[in-house]
Amino acid sequence: MAVELADLIGQLRSELTEAMQAGENEDLRFELGPVELELTVAVTKEAKPGAKVKFWVVELGTDATLSSATTQKIKLTLDPRRRGQTGKVEISGAETADEK
Repeated sequence: MAVELADLIGQLRSELTEAMQAGENEDLRFELGPVELELTVAVTKEAKPGAKVKFWVVELGTDATLSSATTQKIKLTLDPRRRGQTGKVEISGAETADEK
C-alpha cells in the first residue's frame, strides 16, 4: 500500500507534536535533533495538462499497483523547529515498549 509523502511527513509532525505535549511538565527532556528518513518512493505523473508529480512512499517489493511508476530511494533530513523559535525542540515522555 502506498502513502503520499506529504501524508507521511504530516503524520510524523503530529507524532512529534504529541510527544512534545506529553513531556511539557517532565523533568527529563530530550533535544530533538535532525530526523532522517530513508524511503523508497514511487514517482508518478498523470498524463493530463497541469498534472503534478506525486511521490508515494512504498514498501519494498510493492509492484502490483504502481508497476508503471518509477521507484527511487531518497533520504530526507528534517530539522524540526517551532514557529517563532530558533532553538532546538525538546521532547520527553514515558518510554513505550517498542521504542528504540
